[in-house]
Amino acid sequence: MKLIRDLSEMIEDEIDGAREYIELALKIKEERPELARTLYNISTQEMEHMKLLHDSVVGVIADYRRDNGEPPPSMQAVYDYLHEKHIDAAAEVKAMQGMFR
Repeated sequence: MKLIRDLSEMIEDEIDGAREYIELALKIKEERPELARTLYNISTQEMEHMKLLHDSVVGVIADYRRDNGEPPPSMQAVYDYLHEKHIDAAAEVKAMQGMFR
């Protein structure tokens, strides 16, 4: 389903952005603490965006199941793969955010 693919790509973009912000925040934390804190905050906001998008995907899938039954195995397999990938990437970002505090 194109909508799930599009939302999954947006989720990936949010995680990548969050990673980019927290990596720079960690790099400059000592020399520019105020800017680092701003970057950290943006990183956490990006992760909140990711969560909102993920919740939306879950809702789209639930609507599909309600209206059509189980999704085709190929669609479910792609979603499962992307979901696992997103979980791993999000955990890495959250660990880096934890290092900032």
